Amino acid sequence: MNQKKVIFHIDVNSAFLSWEAVYRLKNSKSAVDIREIPSAIGGDIAKRHGIILAKSIPAKKYGITTGESVIEALKKCPHLYLAPPNHMLYKKYSKAFVDILKEYSPDIEKFSVDEAFIDVSGTRRLFGEPIELAYTIKNRIRDELGFTVNIGISDVKLLAKMASDFRKPDMVHTLFREEIQQKMWPLPVEDLLYVGKATKKKLYSMGIRTIGELANTDKDILIANLKAHGKLIWNFANGIDISLVETTPVKHKGYGNSTTLSVDVTDEETARMILLSLSETVSARLRKDSVRGELVSVNIKDNSFVNYSHQRILTQATNSTSEIFNISCELFFDMWDGTPIRLLGVSVGKLKEKEEAVQISLFETHNNQKREAADNAIDYIREKYGADSIKRASYIRKSNT
Repeated sequence: MNQKKVIFHIDVNSAFLSWEAVYRLKNSKSAVDIREIPSAIGGDIAKRHGIILAKSIPAKKYGITTGESVIEALKKCPHLYLAPPNHMLYKKYSKAFVDILKEYSPDIEKFSVDEAFIDVSGTRRLFGEPIELAYTIKNRIRDELGFTVNIGISDVKLLAKMASDFRKPDMVHTLFREEIQQKMWPLPVEDLLYVGKATKKKLYSMGIRTIGELANTDKDILIANLKAHGKLIWNFANGIDISLVETTPVKHKGYGNSTTLSVDVTDEETARMILLSLSETVSARLRKDSVRGELVSVNIKDNSFVNYSHQRILTQATNSTSEIFNISCELFFDMWDGTPIRLLGVSVGKLKEKEEAVQISLFETHNNQKREAADNAIDYIREKYGADSIKRASYIRKSNT
């Protein structure tokens, strides 16, 4: 380990539920530790945000999983104790554990509210060897803040994150590249980062069921079946990851908006209206920041909580509402099979500054100028008089039907 880069991935165990438990125990001597009973943090059922955000280990024994609906969870465990989410509390405890990390390295990347990467490559002389330091950090968080974390140790970010997902809770695991054949390759392929349900299904149909089988598959075969995503997951299965711990916030990599629907959408016209609304919001933000995007993506979550996404690289960067909407519709109808939809999202990436050179088509110039003028006029009216001051006729027609 002496010459290697060393990266930790710190992951709070059942973060939302643990933080709620710690808060209750701190503020009431008679409080029950909800980590020790079948319990979960769940959203607002009335607004269709009623999903399990975190669950206790006793709840896990009933087969309750993060992301399933509260209704489904209660069928599995009728006496499940449910607590509503408290996002202000989560921010407080998230800051507290990151503040401890800052004492051991300045190179910290906050990956999410309950996860962080920390590069400790240069701290041996101060704090000892990596495993020793990991236990020091883990135990300090447990003893001082009252909740547990898992720490994964590796020489690359991907493997550190994979290691932190090994046996839980309150554990330290290593996964250096020379260890992947023994520790990672025997795992189910769906345990690999970025292998979701749709990708798992495709890989299973190809006879690939473990990460090792994926790693030893011809990369060209994966690219032929899964495009660029096939190359990405092949690299990950082989421990190839060149990403660095990003210690400073990066500029916007993209703009997106999504909505969880109050009623499942099953018809094309309603889906189009939602895509139009999302496209308007995203494009207005692009124009406000004077950027354009070369990549348009659409995300669907159906009523079984299965996610699908589709994207397209454009020949010319855009921030036009109509262009983004039209492309979003094409992407949507290319992948939607009619399954009731719970969530829709539209995002634009591969950003270009407005001042950067834009390839101009002789046939498109006039139309582009008209679209840009119309978009800018709509933005101005809405900014001055409110979002509802101007509406597209298609919205009005839909609301009157």
